[in-house]
Amino acid sequence: MQQLEVAGRLWDDLLSGRKTNTIRWREPRVAPGPLNFVRSDDPAQQAVVVVERCSDLPLGEVAVFLGKDDVWPADVMLSGMRSHYPDITMDDTVQVIEFAPVKDAQVQRSPATTSSEPVIPNS
Repeated sequence: MQQLEVAGRLWDDLLSGRKTNTIRWREPRVAPGPLNFVRSDDPAQQAVVVVERCSDLPLGEVAVFLGKDDVWPADVMLSGMRSHYPDITMDDTVQVIEFAPVKDAQVQRSPATTSSEPVIPNS
């Protein structure tokens, strides 16, 4: 199964369904279908999503494409992306990966979390 890391600070947004896309630059290509997200600061926590659409476009067009240009003006977009990719520019082509919200049964939690939550076995 394809796999990507997600920053720990975004984990709650991913699990709540507020995060339904990710923007990647110069990383392995993702295709529609199942995708396993691994929490970067706690790899035992993982969540499977279904990628619905992947699009390639310049970073400078992503906010409008996703309907977020009101919250991601160019300076905010570039600053946020440079926290992950220091050399990226607004002209660089990125992959926008859009996915369905996480379903709780698709989440594997760290042993440090409560055991009353669903856990999927490692495979």
